[in-house]
Amino acid sequence: MEPLRALRYFLAVAEELHFGRAADRLGIAQPPLSQRIKRLERDLGAKLFDRDSRHVELTEAGQVLLAEARDLTARWDRMVALVGAAQSGKLGALRAGVPPEMPGRVLAGILTAFARERPGVRVELQELTTTEQLRLLTDGQLDIGLLHQPVDVRGLELGPAISTPLGVVLPRDSPLAASAEIDPASLNGQGLVLFPRASAPGYYDALLRACWDHGFRPSAVHHARNPEFVLGMVLAGHGVAVAEGTVAQKEPRVVWRPVTPGSLVRRLRFAWPPGNADARTFAEVASANLGGDTTDTADAPAADPAGLRPWTVVYGEG
Repeated sequence: MEPLRALRYFLAVAEELHFGRAADRLGIAQPPLSQRIKRLERDLGAKLFDRDSRHVELTEAGQVLLAEARDLTARWDRMVALVGAAQSGKLGALRAGVPPEMPGRVLAGILTAFARERPGVRVELQELTTTEQLRLLTDGQLDIGLLHQPVDVRGLELGPAISTPLGVVLPRDSPLAASAEIDPASLNGQGLVLFPRASAPGYYDALLRACWDHGFRPSAVHHARNPEFVLGMVLAGHGVAVAEGTVAQKEPRVVWRPVTPGSLVRRLRFAWPPGNADARTFAEVASANLGGDTTDTADAPAADPAGLRPWTVVYGEG
């Protein structure tokens, strides 16, 4: 706290341009105030005031510090207020996590709809993987998360399942680009560009199993987190990507084609600690915007990493 106190003393002198009046304002004697300012000048290695017996003026360094000190102390005061409000339960904020690939227009729709339902609740939205969300939910640092399924959600309340058919992103000059719909088996032997397993292990394994079951056995799997990197890998000929259609909209040299209905599907669910009414409302509003299937309310099973490893090209022998 000492540096912050020194900045407050500096601000008083800088605004009063008089050590006596600044000392009265701070409720301290003038000599200790002068000593504090001299110590601050030594710590910063700069002269902050030009002063004589009649005048006190800010130096150029002092003028720079004045703007920065006002900003720093204001931010500190805001932080203290927020922490106090959180401790007393009066913060009125909902900390929500969503997958990084969530389209911006969808997020805007969710936030707008939730604001109508809970106008006094501020949403702090974070882009987080399923693994990151689970950790923060467990640690009490997140109020609600949108998780890829399957995942172990014991101890959490669940919203309805949100199912989204997936398709394939491939180069526009690929022979398969002429197809209106692609059978996963026709991709057999090609590489696959996929998100890292650590982001959502259960979903990763389930998606690979679905590819395997429908005849698509990739020659190799290349990992990419960022959509731009996914597109670059596809254009470089490293394979096709399994994704939603929004990914392909960013690059005219690729196309997105749906796959045989029911073969490759992404499932998401909101999860939150029991008893949070705002989280439940957020899940209901968001699921409606995302097209949730409210008839599917069964608990998602925990992922079985050992049982879902479909081929040695990913995991190696053994």
